[in-house]
Amino acid sequence: MLVSFTLGAELDAPRSVLGLGAVAAPFLAMSAVEGLEPSDLAAALVFIGGPWAVGLVLRQRTARTAEAVDRAARLERDRAAENAAAVAQERLRIARELHDIVSHSISVVAIQTQAVRRRLGPEQAREAQDLAEVETTARQAMAEMRRLFGVLRAEGDSPSLAPQPGLGELDRLAEQARGAGLAVELRVAGERIELPPGVDLAAYRIVQEGLTNTLRHASAQRASVSLRYLPTTLELTVEDDGRGPGGGAGGHGLAGIRERVALYGGTVEFGPAPGVGSRLAATLPVREQGR
Repeated sequence: MLVSFTLGAELDAPRSVLGLGAVAAPFLAMSAVEGLEPSDLAAALVFIGGPWAVGLVLRQRTARTAEAVDRAARLERDRAAENAAAVAQERLRIARELHDIVSHSISVVAIQTQAVRRRLGPEQAREAQDLAEVETTARQAMAEMRRLFGVLRAEGDSPSLAPQPGLGELDRLAEQARGAGLAVELRVAGERIELPPGVDLAAYRIVQEGLTNTLRHASAQRASVSLRYLPTTLELTVEDDGRGPGGGAGGHGLAGIRERVALYGGTVEFGPAPGVGSRLAATLPVREQGR
């Protein structure tokens, strides 16, 4: 019985079947010499075939379990690879957008430096020389930024001539969501302040991604966007009345939001909203440390 069970549990066909025949043959041969009875066949079936069949079933079940575990591991690896690719793509997108912002800032520095230098008189030749060096450095930095864009851009990309969006475009963003069938309410608390261009862009992208996830995944009817200006931080909240985080919202878009928030040392949370729906909350510092 032990040998029959081991044959069924450890060997593949046809070796398992051949082993079963090797075990059963001596028993049947001895029974035939003494006069084969139906009870002998029944005994062979129960005490030899039975353990073999149990071992075979156990082997098949173990194989299915191992296959399921392996499939789950492959899916987890594929999901991790997809998340890593999404994060890398979002970082590249952030780098391109920040390239535009930094290039614009450097060009402003160069133009303003040139304007101040030209207003100086002959008696301020030393100051004019210093400003000329600042202007030259700024223009060299702009040239390096153009080369950087050549590294960052994808095939067929060209420099964007449109300014990067900011929170001033929220009304237009809300109208687009309303046009897609989502009732959006905008709420602003605190005194509006001028944000650094990068923070302004990050805040806009966070709200944009929150509304996009609501439209695509949450099956929501209503959404609210709240901005709260504090002395040193900006708080953003996007809530909806949809299926909540279990409905599939978030995904790669949430990974991109985390990348943007981490870039500026902020915080982000995504989870169920009070009552029903989902809630995306982010906090962005609006001033550099020490200022």
